[in-house]
Amino acid sequence: MVALVRGVHGLHGAVRAEVLTDRPEDRFVAGHVLFREGDERPLTIASAEAIADGPGWRVRFREVTTRDGADALRGAYLEAVVRPEDDLARGAYYWHEVIGCAVRGVDGADLGTVRDIYRVGETEVFAVGGGTVADFDLPAVRAFIRIFAPRRGEIVVDAESLDLRPRKTHDPDRPKAPRRRPRKPAAAAEADPQPAPTATDPRPAPTEPSAPAEP
Repeated sequence: MVALVRGVHGLHGAVRAEVLTDRPEDRFVAGHVLFREGDERPLTIASAEAIADGPGWRVRFREVTTRDGADALRGAYLEAVVRPEDDLARGAYYWHEVIGCAVRGVDGADLGTVRDIYRVGETEVFAVGGGTVADFDLPAVRAFIRIFAPRRGEIVVDAESLDLRPRKTHDPDRPKAPRRRPRKPAAAAEADPQPAPTATDPRPAPTEPSAPAEP
């Protein structure tokens, strides 16, 4: 993954992209081809530039010329074809190498697998699930990760520092709570021939407020 489309810019198909690569100057070059995740149709970069007054880059594709076309890309991850000669820095990995990797505790406990990756600021966060504990988010920082070796399928973490919770299990032998039967309504009292007067509150009723890589 090299970018995440966050929004549109203008009326001629430009998008505002969150950068997910350490080398945007190399990835976002006119003529380079990107692909929407899961889509083989090419997106050829016509122009790209860093946004001066905000985060991210403004990118325009030859195949997208309208605002509606750009809006269809909103929320899409953009991928680049990785060539063998595109060597990563030591200790760096592509996201697809991390997703699916097993995560274990220092005691060998199976904590799950990396199911997704997202960013919070400059920090990558791995969404881990399917293990012996409840699903959790793992920030990619040394305070939590002891061994990080995705290419050999090994991520070891300090489970205690993450304060993980046990996975909830369903016990089929546990008896169900008895059903409560509704009580029969009491007989209505005889109407008072002269009911007490009621007052209307002029104030409005209160309302409830609306509601831790391509590294």
